[in-house]
Amino acid sequence: MAIDHVSLGVNDMAKAKAFYDAVLAPLGLAPVMPIEVSGAVVSVGYGDLNAGGAPTFWIQLPVNRQPASLGNGVHVAFAAKTRAAVDAFYLAAMEAGAADDGAPGPRHEYHPNYYGAFVRDPVGNKIEAVCHAAE
Repeated sequence: MAIDHVSLGVNDMAKAKAFYDAVLAPLGLAPVMPIEVSGAVVSVGYGDLNAGGAPTFWIQLPVNRQPASLGNGVHVAFAAKTRAAVDAFYLAAMEAGAADDGAPGPRHEYHPNYYGAFVRDPVGNKIEAVCHAAE
């Protein structure tokens, strides 16, 4: 399994987007997937336009609406080849003592085939397994 993407929590989306737009452009990364909720941008995915443009680095307002911190803003997502692998990741994590942070299922707000599961490791780090393949 490979890392699919990394997300960083931010507290001021406009300021953070301006910063990352500027600093990632020289690296060939551009904002390719803004996510809006109720008309407000809450997340922006950056991708390499020369490599298909899939977002691999994200900035986001924490989902729990608390100030961004290690516990609610940063997470690592591991790429899974199948939805069954996402389910297996989640079950293994639960059996190993992880805390649930989002059971396996579709996340259509990201795209129609996004299927992911989120857990907290014993230290509180947020990790995810995600499959982008159609059902």
